[in-house]
Amino acid sequence: QVQVAESGGGLVQPGDSLRLSCVASGRIFRNYFLGWFRQAPGKEREFVAAISYSGGSKYLADSVKGRFTISRDNAKNTVYLQMSSLKPEDTALYYCAANVLYPMPTPDYWGQGTQVTVSA
Repeated sequence: QVQVAESGGGLVQPGDSLRLSCVASGRIFRNYFLGWFRQAPGKEREFVAAISYSGGSKYLADSVKGRFTISRDNAKNTVYLQMSSLKPEDTALYYCAANVLYPMPTPDYWGQGTQVTVSA
């Protein structure tokens, strides 16, 4: 049973925008923080963004502030990561994750990941 599932990755050029989506099961969506992590080749997985179940609290890594935003659509059980001004260093496998609390160093649920590649 899939609890969290991402979509929306792809190949884009530097400066482009891309929106990732994460659909979570109803139980998780209503009660958990939802967030995004990424892992580039040869690097450790890192936190990107998170949003509370109410949407009132949002957190972004310093490396993406001003370029990425996180939002949620409660009617669709979906969280979005809107990425703008993409850079080659944003290339990574992006994971959606869910955790009861924030911070979320070891989330309770992980998606399978969606690849984002930024290249000219």
